[in-house]
Amino acid sequence: MSADLPITLVDPVSLPGTHAGPVLRVEALRKSFGKREVLQSLDWSVPAGRVIGLLGRNGAGKTTLLRCLLGLSPIDSGRVELLGEPMLEPGGERMHRIGFVPQTFDLFPWMKVRAYLDFTAAFYDRWDHALVARLLDSWQLDPKQKIGQLSQGQRQKLAIVRAIAPQPDLLVLDEPVASLDPQARRAFMAELLDLMRRPGKTVIFSTHITADLERAGADIALLRDGRIQFTRPLAELRERFLRAVLSRAEGWTNTPAIAGLLKASASGTDLQLLLEDPDANELHALAASLGASLRIETPSLEDLFVELA
Repeated sequence: MSADLPITLVDPVSLPGTHAGPVLRVEALRKSFGKREVLQSLDWSVPAGRVIGLLGRNGAGKTTLLRCLLGLSPIDSGRVELLGEPMLEPGGERMHRIGFVPQTFDLFPWMKVRAYLDFTAAFYDRWDHALVARLLDSWQLDPKQKIGQLSQGQRQKLAIVRAIAPQPDLLVLDEPVASLDPQARRAFMAELLDLMRRPGKTVIFSTHITADLERAGADIALLRDGRIQFTRPLAELRERFLRAVLSRAEGWTNTPAIAGLLKASASGTDLQLLLEDPDANELHALAASLGASLRIETPSLEDLFVELA
């Protein structure tokens, strides 16, 4: 199976027994640790059938937000609605439809891999035993080994197996591949994309590895200053933002005014401008008036993250 095949999205309204509204709705969410307010009156809505890449700098509150969404961390105020019902604490039938992969997996070190998975499977109606067997083999996880004896990368693989085996409608991933080598990361992404081809599945994926989000064709949600600044399809981001490079021999002592300018940096003969919804005619006219050559580039998602986060 290729990890680069397109994802076919299905309208959740047409699926029998599926919640027709957003998978997730957050209103005025606040969360503080001591005097530090991490989430500040945060609003967010996530539709069904999408991969959402949650981006933000270290310390922006991504892990805190995900734990609040799942009821794993109490909120100070606001409202979280998950799969159409208020999320007050984890538990109940709804949790059978949710998979979660934390940053690190350190539970049940005394249990063997097979015993842990068999124990967990007893709580889920849709547990995919065939998928578990295939992943244990292809990811080289020894069913007879104790969890405490696994490497960090192996424990993370086990956490991923445990999260996707119940065939969740919502999969929440908090830096799930940070400890995986490139080969294991690519294998995980293949499984993730396979999950997303099934009707009505939604993934919220926090990661700093922007190439994985590009491979998944994710919508990008930017968490900054305690709020979700925007959620946009990756294709739209690429259309809305561009980098213009103005070059002239005498260099640059100031930045010219132009609509949509987000950031500017000068280096030698070049002036780099990051622009939102730029007017191409205005750019060419500006370059001509300044006696500069113009080069237009499409920034990568990593470039945008560095510039916007």
